[in-house]
Amino acid sequence: MQTTRPAIGFIIVTLLLDTLGFGLIIPVAPRLVQELQGWSEQQAAPYVGLLSAVYAAMQFLFAPVLGSLSDHFGRRPVILVSLFGSGLDYFAMALAPNLWLLFITRAINGLSGASFSVANAYIADVTSPSRRAAAFGMVGAAFGVGFMLGPLVGGVLGSVDIRLPFVAAGAVTLLNWLYGYFVLPESLSAENRSRFTIRRANPAAVFAGLGRHRLVIGLAVSFFFFNVAQFGLHATWVLYTGLRYGWSAFDVGFSLFMVGVCAAVVQAGLAGRIIGAIGEGRAVLIGLGIATAAFVGYGTATQGWMILVIIALGSLGGIAQPAAQSLITRTVGPSEQGRTQGALAGLQNIANIAGPIIGTTVFAYFTSDRALVPVPGASFLLGAVLCLLGLVAAWRTLTTYAPPPMPSQATAPAELAEQSMARRELNDQARD
Repeated sequence: MQTTRPAIGFIIVTLLLDTLGFGLIIPVAPRLVQELQGWSEQQAAPYVGLLSAVYAAMQFLFAPVLGSLSDHFGRRPVILVSLFGSGLDYFAMALAPNLWLLFITRAINGLSGASFSVANAYIADVTSPSRRAAAFGMVGAAFGVGFMLGPLVGGVLGSVDIRLPFVAAGAVTLLNWLYGYFVLPESLSAENRSRFTIRRANPAAVFAGLGRHRLVIGLAVSFFFFNVAQFGLHATWVLYTGLRYGWSAFDVGFSLFMVGVCAAVVQAGLAGRIIGAIGEGRAVLIGLGIATAAFVGYGTATQGWMILVIIALGSLGGIAQPAAQSLITRTVGPSEQGRTQGALAGLQNIANIAGPIIGTTVFAYFTSDRALVPVPGASFLLGAVLCLLGLVAAWRTLTTYAPPPMPSQATAPAELAEQSMARRELNDQARD
């Protein structure tokens, strides 16, 4: 299917509003745990990590289900149902009277919020292979803008009432659902749909599908390490900056506003050009290298203003994700896009289960009296090691399995199919 700007616009705005709703609660969710229990940062840290892990566990279980359902029924109905459920659940979170009910609402929110893989498949449906890197860069920009506005507004609202950002998140998400209901077209044609089966929706079984594409599984492993580090950072950011720099909810919101601004500038304005100039493979490696250096900076910065400088420089690492997404979507066929993106999202959610638990546990230990040497930034330094492992895995993959060639827009579909079949045969021979 050729790229259509209106369709791309619809899905990007949908992702923007969805991310905005999620971003609203980031500066206040750990504070809510502290308020409900009367805990310090160190005491709250393990439970903050568990809340994130529960959310991710539900996404892990249901992202492949939603991806496979979208391969069968289409992308539009899956996206709309997920948004509606998320909107209602934010209101339930705002009313949570205790920690355990907050855990239940986060679990439901993880189930209904497992639709980003479907959105990625939507992008793959409506873009030509040669333009997917730029399209995924725009998706990253929408994600960045959502994080630019969401945490900033959440920090402001949280300074008024710690539960107010949850109400605002519910309102924004339901607005997103209403927008999508009227303007979001279906992207998956009838001839490219596949039958839904339990085997395909099984979160463990879908990983076998990735194993047939060695380039895909290699990049998936690489970004698994990166995502463990990234989700560990997300879980500890509010606690770390509050303990080490004395940041308020507004300060945290402003720092994440900076993340969003830089991500929007890099991914909307620079990612497509940089990737086009240096190639997708080099973009993946350079981006992961920058991310490694940024994690070292976060863990060793002695003043709060240094964090903002590192955010600006580290944002250039954002070229890695759209470049990898472009390589992956060119490796698999149209009928596999939803299943592949669902499996990738499932692997990402395993990282989101492990990352917050590891990050908050390391943070809690190295900021406690039990630590032999207090190291407040220990979780970020561990993140740097994980990013370095991801860089090594990506380098080995890209030097062992050549990426599929970029087809021209004029190439006939039959010729593309022949090229794909020949490429797979050569890879099979190489593996044998």
